[in-house]
Amino acid sequence: MNDILERKFTINDKVDVNLDLNYDKYTSQFALENSNIGVWDFNLETNYVNYSKEAIEVLGINNMDFNQYNWKKTVHPDDIDNLLLNLTKHYNKEAPYYISEHRILRENGTYKWIKESGRVVKRDDFGNPQRIIGTVCDITERKEKESQIAKNLKIITNQNNRLQNFAHIVTHNLKEYAGNFESLLEFYDSAESNEEKDEIITHLKAVSGSLSKTITNLNEIVSKQFATKLERESLCIHKYIESTIKLLNLEISSKKAIINNNVDPNIIIYANRSYLESIIQNLASNAIKYSHPDRTPVLNIDSHIQEDGVVTITVADNGIGIDLEKYGKDIFGLYRTFHGNDNAEGVGLYLTKNQVETLGGTIKISSKVNVGTTFTLTMNMKKNPA
Repeated sequence: MNDILERKFTINDKVDVNLDLNYDKYTSQFALENSNIGVWDFNLETNYVNYSKEAIEVLGINNMDFNQYNWKKTVHPDDIDNLLLNLTKHYNKEAPYYISEHRILRENGTYKWIKESGRVVKRDDFGNPQRIIGTVCDITERKEKESQIAKNLKIITNQNNRLQNFAHIVTHNLKEYAGNFESLLEFYDSAESNEEKDEIITHLKAVSGSLSKTITNLNEIVSKQFATKLERESLCIHKYIESTIKLLNLEISSKKAIINNNVDPNIIIYANRSYLESIIQNLASNAIKYSHPDRTPVLNIDSHIQEDGVVTITVADNGIGIDLEKYGKDIFGLYRTFHGNDNAEGVGLYLTKNQVETLGGTIKISSKVNVGTTFTLTMNMKKNPA
């Protein structure tokens, strides 16, 4: 007895191979029970299906009403068409086997994911299927993990897009401030009287104040970048347009431009502060930058509230316009320029479109060369737009 207890259990490195595939029923039963895979055998002539114990468990078939089992009613409505398409393709010999991942209804009213695969093993003389054998297994855990991965990827992608947006704001929009400072300092150096210098200092203070406010807003938003949703608040469009007009005062004065802010002061939208400021600044500065040399630049900004809680903002200028037949498909592309302007980087309209769509809105353009350009924006006034 002690000799038996003292023997060591060992597994040989090499084993003998048996090529006989005729497993006994215990081997097959063990394989099914431990793989959590069910087997079904469908006789199309008798319309009768044999389900293994594992298949019944996966499908959640109640033995009390087994004879009345309607498998189509258990399949999720969004999945049934694809399931039948895959099955039909195999029946018609367009696919070597049938495979489908779909949701089925549980007894508690929720759905779980299953994977079914099968193959026709018998056909009649005309090639019509008579018998198909397949397997079914529960893949709910895998699908839930895939769904969570997709959600995480969406969050990461969204955060990266927002960070990219803010990077563009810094490199593009802040360039406007730098240009204003540079121009004002040049005017200061060439000023001939103290009154002129005092006026320029006033402009410098105004630009400096706007810059400080923008940096504060950006810093606040960047500090919240790890939030899953973009920070929004109640914002008055009319007010932001007025702030932009003050920021662009130097450019407006140099070109003697006229900006008519006709937007209803009572219109409030729920948007991101930095995004809204950037959108207005880009469209207004573009209108001034690309004004027509033979006439006074005029920019009209109007609003209209639709019945569905959507506000339409139109930004219309009388500038040099854009040939949409030639450049229409590239208007909102990144690094696309159309007028040969040395200072143009092709970022502004791309950034504007990206920001408008991130806020749940749309932007469209209509333009005629030497007549002018109109941008039409739609923004949702609801607090939690879909």
